Amino acid sequence: IGGVHLNGRRVRSCLRAVKIGDQVELYQDHLTLEPFRLTSDEILYRDKYLIVLNKPAGIDTQPTHARYKGTVYEALQVLLHDPFRPQQKPELGMVQRLDRGTTGLMVFSTHQKSHRGLTKIFMAHQAEKRYLALVENSPEKSSAEIRSFLARSRKENKVVSVLHGGKEAITRYSVRNQFSQASLIALELLTGRSHQIRAHMAESGCPLLGDTRYGGLLEFDGIKLERPMLHAVSLAFPHPVSGEALSFELPMPQDMQSVIEYLKTQ
Repeated sequence: IGGVHLNGRRVRSCLRAVKIGDQVELYQDHLTLEPFRLTSDEILYRDKYLIVLNKPAGIDTQPTHARYKGTVYEALQVLLHDPFRPQQKPELGMVQRLDRGTTGLMVFSTHQKSHRGLTKIFMAHQAEKRYLALVENSPEKSSAEIRSFLARSRKENKVVSVLHGGKEAITRYSVRNQFSQASLIALELLTGRSHQIRAHMAESGCPLLGDTRYGGLLEFDGIKLERPMLHAVSLAFPHPVSGEALSFELPMPQDMQSVIEYLKTQ
């Protein structure tokens, strides 16, 4: 899986010998040891330059200290591997990340001719990224734009808004449905900061259901929530090589839909 580190470097072979004085570290994420593999049902679009997929919950986007195998990045390397060129690593560029618990749309570049172009598209905010979230309570305004500067707080192990320093984060939201104790929120990211939606909604008094790191409830009216209720529902951007306008949309995942159906009865 890749959670063992020898002298500060990841070890992916169980045959590596150790010597007196070597430092061995073991990182565990307590997830399944069966590595995640992409199926055709999770691939929405694929050509020579790009691949768009539907990320499931519980999968890390990129390698962590505890895991290399079973991440989306590694699963894509397996998918793109050419058996006729076993020594050649697949071309793979990552321009966005979704948290482990977040589901939904992601795009990766898969060719040298598309890496730089796709990066520029995201850096110039030419990609439209829209999300759906189930949050506690309801925002004071039915729609608004949240602007702040976000920085990581090591003490709190989360991202927070700060007065000085940090990186600008802009989130637009609108309330889709309001229930007695929760709301379904549609969000658009104008920037792509780590944990941006989670931090902004928590600081607005409406943490995501299931997002315990940011103050959200782990259990809601007897319903145990396995993850933060956040879904990347749509993604639109120009193709970095052809310029063609690409647009993708996904239905809401079943776990979020089940919570909504319950909320409608209250």
